[in-house]
Amino acid sequence: MTKDMTQGKPMKLILSFAIPLLFGYLFQQFYNLIDTLIVGRYLGVKPLAAVGSTGSINFLVIGFCMGICVGFSIPIAHKFGAGDFVGLRKFVANSVWLGVVFSAVMTVLTVALCRVILRMMATPADIIDDAYAYIVVIFIGIPTVFLYNILSGIIRALGDSKTPVVFLVLSSLVNIGLDLLFIVYFQMGVEGAAWATVLSQGLSGVLCLVFIIKKFEILRIKKEEWKPELHMMGSLCSMGIPMGLQYSITAIGSVILQTAVNGLGSLAVASVTAANKIGAFLACPFDAMGSTMATYGGQNVGAKKLRRVKEGMYDCIKLGAVYAVIGFLIAFFFGEPLGKLFVEAEEAEVVAKIVENVRLFLVITTAFYFPLALVNIIRFMIQGIGFPTFAILAGVLEMVARALAGFVLVPFFGFPAAALGSPIAWIFADAFLIPAFFYVYKKLRLQLGEE
Repeated sequence: MTKDMTQGKPMKLILSFAIPLLFGYLFQQFYNLIDTLIVGRYLGVKPLAAVGSTGSINFLVIGFCMGICVGFSIPIAHKFGAGDFVGLRKFVANSVWLGVVFSAVMTVLTVALCRVILRMMATPADIIDDAYAYIVVIFIGIPTVFLYNILSGIIRALGDSKTPVVFLVLSSLVNIGLDLLFIVYFQMGVEGAAWATVLSQGLSGVLCLVFIIKKFEILRIKKEEWKPELHMMGSLCSMGIPMGLQYSITAIGSVILQTAVNGLGSLAVASVTAANKIGAFLACPFDAMGSTMATYGGQNVGAKKLRRVKEGMYDCIKLGAVYAVIGFLIAFFFGEPLGKLFVEAEEAEVVAKIVENVRLFLVITTAFYFPLALVNIIRFMIQGIGFPTFAILAGVLEMVARALAGFVLVPFFGFPAAALGSPIAWIFADAFLIPAFFYVYKKLRLQLGEE
């Protein structure tokens, strides 16, 4: 059930690993998209705006949790690449202990503070109650985020990118069914959409757990291997916390940008909500490339094969360039019909304005997809080869760029400036990440004594 990425042609390995991941991310975004479609069509623009207004704070908190889990998987990939299965199992055990602690602390803090945060973000008064009803349930479900992401990260670290996809497909279908049941039949409003997401996420986590227990012999942890070890927890935290902070620091800029968009009114918030959902769907290939680079880089560094690291990254960048063109063409020609999916139940004038905004937002962001490709590929490669702190610095630059857009551009130029926030952030991050990769690569070569 494992895959060794230290042998064979990098391009072939990257494609075979990334394609299943891509389908997984697509299905994950698919059920997020269905959430939004059902909310927009059955509940209206204001509930749609309410869900959308929580997007940046959702990304800040859930992104931190997911980043920690991705970071935990890197030492596991290193041990697998080095063939140290005892050390691998001990890292897995210590990941579980840390996951329990982090999930408990994060759940308590976020549930207690979420209404305060929404007020600080200047969430419009006509949508704040729905925004709270949605996001508080998402935060209650943080333990399911840790369950799925830690376990799926372990499975991917061992080279199996296909199995988590199967579980995401199943949970996506369950999520759609629960959306319709809770929103349409039980009339639970936006809270129903949140519970559908949490329950389906929990299901995918349980399926990963059952699969690991039944299929991975090298993960059959012995009693003595369950003992918490502080130095291993330190290693896991040194990878996980910087990656979590990278997500959160990036998200702080998104919170500032969202606050600026909130000031433009509910219609603008609804437009950004719809555009971001479509944009997240279109960006899935870049997410798959990034996750692939983390595992590929981790295994090859563990096996001390640095030349394969650079070769694989260059091959992945070629794939990113090709898809960047495809993504822009999709947005340019299909942005308008995609926008219409969200707001059919509203007045014609409202629908027309939202659709216009959605297409504009998508065309602007996808025009900068190659910088986004570089951000994902290079950042995750740097993380995978053991330098997560650099990801924080890149995240700081993204935060600064989005903050500039929120504080300076949006108040003066309105909605189009909101669309430019992320592209500017990607360019800022690339300006740091590209030279950073060559620095850490040179440092590793010296450490390993390569010419």
